[in-house]
Amino acid sequence: MKTTKSLTENDVTPESIFNMQRRQVLKTLGLSAAAMSVPSMANADILSWFKGNDRPAAPAGRPLDFSKPEQYQNNLTLTPEDKVSGYNNFYEFGLDKADPAANAGTLKTDPWKLTIDGEVAKPITLDMDEIFKRFAMEQRIYRMRCVEAWSMVVPWVGFELNKLISLAEPTSNARFVAFQTLYAPDQMPGQKDRFIGGGLNYPYVEGLRLDEAMHPLTLLSTGVYGKALPPQNGAPIRLTVPWKYGFKGIKSIVKITLTREQPPTTWNQIANNEYGFYANVNPHVNHPRWSQATERFIGPGGSLKVERQPTLLFNGYADQVASLYRGFDLRENY
Repeated sequence: MKTTKSLTENDVTPESIFNMQRRQVLKTLGLSAAAMSVPSMANADILSWFKGNDRPAAPAGRPLDFSKPEQYQNNLTLTPEDKVSGYNNFYEFGLDKADPAANAGTLKTDPWKLTIDGEVAKPITLDMDEIFKRFAMEQRIYRMRCVEAWSMVVPWVGFELNKLISLAEPTSNARFVAFQTLYAPDQMPGQKDRFIGGGLNYPYVEGLRLDEAMHPLTLLSTGVYGKALPPQNGAPIRLTVPWKYGFKGIKSIVKITLTREQPPTTWNQIANNEYGFYANVNPHVNHPRWSQATERFIGPGGSLKVERQPTLLFNGYADQVASLYRGFDLRENY
C-alpha cells in the first residue's frame, strides 16, 4: 500500500484528479487535450462567455423558514458558506470548480415546475411555491463526499423525498426513481457546447432504487446555510443523499419518474467501470485512478486550508443505511 504524503495548501483543489477525470471524458468523446486547448472560430461565442461578457451575477438566496430537528444537528465542523457556494462541480456551467459560481447567474429559477410521473397513481406537477406550502423545511447537517476524494460538511435545508413520492402514490410496479435536470442550453452553456460542458449527454440524469429514495436521510434540498440555494448549488431544488458520492446529488431537478427498470445515469453511461449506479461511499473500493481510503476535508481557515482524514463507510451513515444493502456485494455493486 502506498503511503500518502502530508498535504499542503497547494493540494486543496484536486487539479490532478480533476484533469484526469476530464481527460477520461474527452477520451470517451474522441477529443484530444490539444483540440480542446486551441480555440477555433466556431467557439468564439464560447470564449466570450468565459471573458465575462453579459453574465449576470448569481442572485443571493432569500432567507428560508425551517426547523432544526435535534437528531440532524451535530458537532461536525462546517465547511464555510463561501466554500460551499464557490467550489462546485456543475458541468452545465463549466468544468472548473469556480465556473459554476461565476457562470450560473444565467439560470432562471422562477417560475419553476417539478413533475412526478411514471409508475404512480397520481402524477403531479408542483411549482416551488406549492412545494414550500406543502412541505415543512428543516435543516440537516450532512457530510458530503465527492468521488474526487474531497469532502465538506454542509447545513442543507429541505424535506424528505419520501414525502413527495408518497404524495404521487407509487404503484406496485415502481422499483426505481429517475431524476432529470433542467435542459436549457440558452441558460446552461455546458449543454450548448461540449467545450464548456465536457461533452456529457444532457440533460443530466440520475437514479436511485425506490427504497433508497424513500429512506428518511434522502432529501430534496431547497436551501443551504439557511437561505434558498444559489444557482451554482443546484437551485431551486436538488437531491441530497449523504451516504453516496456527490455526483448522485443531481441539481436543478425538473422531473422525477418512478420506473420498473434501473434508469440510466449520466456518469455511469460515460464510464460504467468508474462510476457505478449505487455510488455508495466506500473506503475499501478505490476509483480505478485513485484511492478512496482518505479524503481532503475542506473546512474553515485560510482559503486553501484542508485536512486529510479517513473516509468512512457509507460516509459515516452505516448505522442508518447498511441494512439497505444486506447480502449485496459492495464491490460488485459499487
